[in-house]
Amino acid sequence: MELVEEQLHEFLRAERERWSAEQPRGCDLVTAIAELVAAGGKRIRPAFCVSGYLAAGGDPDDHRVVPAAAALELLHACALIHDDIMDGAAQRRGAPTVHHRHSALHRRLGRRGDHVRYGESVAILAGDLALVYADQLMATVPRVEAVWAQLRSELIVGQFADVLAAADFSADLETVRWVAVAKSGRYTIHRPLQLGATIAGRPDLAAAFEAYGTAVGEAFQLRDDLMDAFGDAAVTGKPDGLDFERHKMTLLLGLAMQRDPGIHDLLTPGPDSAGRLRRRLEETGVRRTVEQHIDQLVEQGCRTLADAPLAAAWHEELTAMAHRVAYRDR
Repeated sequence: MELVEEQLHEFLRAERERWSAEQPRGCDLVTAIAELVAAGGKRIRPAFCVSGYLAAGGDPDDHRVVPAAAALELLHACALIHDDIMDGAAQRRGAPTVHHRHSALHRRLGRRGDHVRYGESVAILAGDLALVYADQLMATVPRVEAVWAQLRSELIVGQFADVLAAADFSADLETVRWVAVAKSGRYTIHRPLQLGATIAGRPDLAAAFEAYGTAVGEAFQLRDDLMDAFGDAAVTGKPDGLDFERHKMTLLLGLAMQRDPGIHDLLTPGPDSAGRLRRRLEETGVRRTVEQHIDQLVEQGCRTLADAPLAAAWHEELTAMAHRVAYRDR
């Protein structure tokens, strides 16, 4: 993982150097990506990619997996930058989002045109550039074209389904669960593990990693839902209650609306509407139900590894990783 950090830093440093010489203003886009990457993040996708490679018997002295892991983090940067535009989020990782920062800069400098549209335009382009960079790094890795294509398409279609579910605002749990699996189960855990195993020459592990990754990835998304509803923005680094404000149809809300139709009315903005909604989620037991479902998913995911041809140490490590992502507070 230290090598992944080095590759991200050096790659983005070289890109800033390149654009400084060719078109200095192009540095703004590279800097937007670099600042988001440098702001921290959990590096979950690179960690699962490297773990998939090593668990599959990949040679620790062969660093072919490093650019693949770095590419996953750059793809994640693309997804976050674009997601923040769609959600109208002002903060990410404790700092202003890309579109928010550039909108404020436009206004401060007295530039022409609409400052909001300008900020969003910059962010769209920065996200696109991060995707190009991810593809550029992944192109150096053998045997991964098919898995990489699946991962990217699932992420994009999953995001569209998420946007559509918010617009329809229907408590269709089957669709909501599919979105959670596509946007988190596959993208965060299943496909990164599969990428690592593919690089190590072990495609036979795909089924075990799919079963584990899908279950643990859904638990990861459910934890995200709970953190948005009940978390502390000072800890998570992003505003709380944003899913409520944007009417995002999460599994948490879907379960709540099926159990208590009155939940729907509490989503209309008003005095302390978010506080009243949180209290109702507690009173109806939905929060407890989701916590129990996370427990079941983690147990299910870890159980699927029992028959996988992995070293005992990797059974233990992947079990520990499942608990870390499902029971985090940020």
